[in-house]
Amino acid sequence: MGNILSGLVLVNGTDIWTEYGVFLVEDRRGGMENLTAILTPSKAKKDTAVDIREEHGEKYSPVLTPRNEARDVTLHFALYNKTQAGWMKQYFAFVNFLKQGKDGWLEIRFPQLDLQLRVKYADCTKFTPLTYLWREGVHAGKFRVKFREPKPII
Repeated sequence: MGNILSGLVLVNGTDIWTEYGVFLVEDRRGGMENLTAILTPSKAKKDTAVDIREEHGEKYSPVLTPRNEARDVTLHFALYNKTQAGWMKQYFAFVNFLKQGKDGWLEIRFPQLDLQLRVKYADCTKFTPLTYLWREGVHAGKFRVKFREPKPII
């Protein structure tokens, strides 16, 4: 499993699978939630219009310069560890790693897509245990993390 997941997602240069046992996961087999979140374009900022009462419609500048609004990107992660103590330690370490970032910023790189997002941690919206965490043994859980991309790449 390690060779397959290693190097797929790098956050501030850190391989999240190698360091934390974390990888991107979908809600169901064949799901595309992560890819959809990464590649969904941001909204365009509204152009300033002048609405003159004595004229029909509204007026815009002769040259419109499109600009992007900031966007939220929600990624679905799973964390795997062979022990309960290891799982808890890695979970807390990973969430704190995301919250701290480098001066608060996260550079999330997806080498397979040749794509990098510059984001900040916004929220961890949902946690779902995949194993019974009260017992010793192999543990896994999944969670969604919302990031804010102030200057979207798309």
